[in-house]
Amino acid sequence: MKWLILLHVLGASVWVGGHLVLSLGFLPRALQTKDVNVITSFEKGFERIGIPALLVQVITGLWMAGKYIPPAQWFSLASVHHQYLWIKLGLLTGTIMLAIHARFFIIPKLSEENLPAMAFHIVLVTVLAVGLVLTGLSFRYIYF
Repeated sequence: MKWLILLHVLGASVWVGGHLVLSLGFLPRALQTKDVNVITSFEKGFERIGIPALLVQVITGLWMAGKYIPPAQWFSLASVHHQYLWIKLGLLTGTIMLAIHARFFIIPKLSEENLPAMAFHIVLVTVLAVGLVLTGLSFRYIYF
């Protein structure tokens, strides 16, 4: 179990840390200069490690969830752990939906005009990522 937690936390560090750097470091500069290349150059580099990190989180997260809560009980809200599981799954679903929308509808035609829409996606994914971390801590330490 310790290895699962370690891999999960490392994946979270990359995913959440990368989005915080993007949101707080690169996004303000891109919006100020209206330069979409600031975002696209970051995204190209980050995707190579960010997407695998997210996949590691999903795999280890589901694996750990199966150890804490038997999969047959996942559809219950019987305990606080069940509720945290559903919160994490909801945050993950929101993250995936935003990523798909950005990848297929915003990024292919990213320009100065739709840079605010991309900024909205970036900030929202960052908020969801931090929410995943807080929920994960609460899952482990109840009511973080």
